[in-house]
Amino acid sequence: MDKKVWDPNPPGSWSFDPPFDRDPVTGEDMEKIPFEEYCRKVFDPKKVWEKPEALKGWRHISSTMYILSPHVGATLAEFGAEVIKIEMPKLGDPMRHTSPFNEAYLWPETDHRPQVGTGMGYLHANDNKYFITLDYHAPEAKELYYDLIRISDSMAECYRPGTFYRWGIGYPQLKEVNPRLIYIYLGGFGNYGPRRYGGSYDILGQAVGGLAALTGWHEDFGGHPTKQTNWLIDWYSGLTGLIGVLAAAHYRRKTGEGTFIDLSQISCSTRATGYAFPLYGRFGVVRQRWGNWDTLLSVHGIIMTGKTDDPEHPNPQISVESRYVMVSAFQDEDFRELCYLIGRPDLWEKYCSHKERVKPEAQIEIYRALEEWAADKSRSEVVEILNNAGLIAVPVMSARDVYETEHFWERGTLRWVDDPIFGEVLVHGATVKMSETPPRVKWVWRPLGADNLRIYHELLGYPIPKLKELWEKGVI
Repeated sequence: MDKKVWDPNPPGSWSFDPPFDRDPVTGEDMEKIPFEEYCRKVFDPKKVWEKPEALKGWRHISSTMYILSPHVGATLAEFGAEVIKIEMPKLGDPMRHTSPFNEAYLWPETDHRPQVGTGMGYLHANDNKYFITLDYHAPEAKELYYDLIRISDSMAECYRPGTFYRWGIGYPQLKEVNPRLIYIYLGGFGNYGPRRYGGSYDILGQAVGGLAALTGWHEDFGGHPTKQTNWLIDWYSGLTGLIGVLAAAHYRRKTGEGTFIDLSQISCSTRATGYAFPLYGRFGVVRQRWGNWDTLLSVHGIIMTGKTDDPEHPNPQISVESRYVMVSAFQDEDFRELCYLIGRPDLWEKYCSHKERVKPEAQIEIYRALEEWAADKSRSEVVEILNNAGLIAVPVMSARDVYETEHFWERGTLRWVDDPIFGEVLVHGATVKMSETPPRVKWVWRPLGADNLRIYHELLGYPIPKLKELWEKGVI
């Protein structure tokens, strides 16, 4: 296929000389410096913009909404792909209009209309994308869509099963337009099976896939199935879908053929339950919730201290909750050290075998003793005491704690993006560090239809009068 090349960000001249012999700035011999410093240099977030992008030249069409399916395109875009997100005219992705508790946590489109903008829910699933509008129901929409598909490598959609097929833009039709196309469908139950017509959201995926049943405390402790507060299965499933796209790209490189990918969010949730199904299949035992403790390792959980690190803070999530500590001491020598440290050598004598201390009744006794010992201490005091004894203990950190921790800034885990439209936005940096082709966040999002002219006119070649006509009809 002749692929039309349109480069919105023309690169400079990249050098592909071996990077690790000498530092390109100082000329220092990289093999003679400490390994930590070596890593700091080759992964330096400040040098990301000097390096090429792994997926530059890849074009992806994102016919997606919410979090699950847009996340595929956002991650491709962070690695340099040109991702074109399609939204309904005037309406846009429903996630544009979501904000915590419906408070005015909106990024304003202008300083003069501070209550009108884009909600927090839209963040991170739409990085680096180009935004166009298209009403798939309009008769003219199919040919516009075909024009995009002809020059694209992959596309993603998340509508009810069979919807795109009925509209004439499903995989069988698009395969005729572009035989090399990688088409990924991301939905709740997949495109076939008795439940295929059901819609899905993250909480439904957690509930039906078995994950919510494993989250939270056991009934004996007053617990019940619990939803992960964040959209865990949306993010996890999106990354799983991305792996499928990249695997299909490798297959296409060898064969020249495209691929149809069917991803079920429910299946991703089921996979995240770990050993729950092997346990049931072998012994007929249903895996139980175990709260902040671990069913396989002891001690390996979260305890509450008696004092908070920040008692005067007006936010109760900080003043009250800054008293939790993760403790790990499941190895015999570590557990022995822990027992003597908290003044309970009897626990070591009673549970010197891990087979004994991992049992429910043992864990209840051990964690109760830990919290009794920590009752007159703060979070930071507990962490310091345990760390000084060579044991693993870290504070359970809030977003504020992470923000104030130097480690995450040095590694680029968090960074401020000076977005050309929305100003400074605090975002997650790239999770994957790559020496040669690091991913990056260039902008966070754009207004609805912001790139219609760029895509329809500059890329596809539609004349301005035709676009005006389509806009007046509500097609774009």
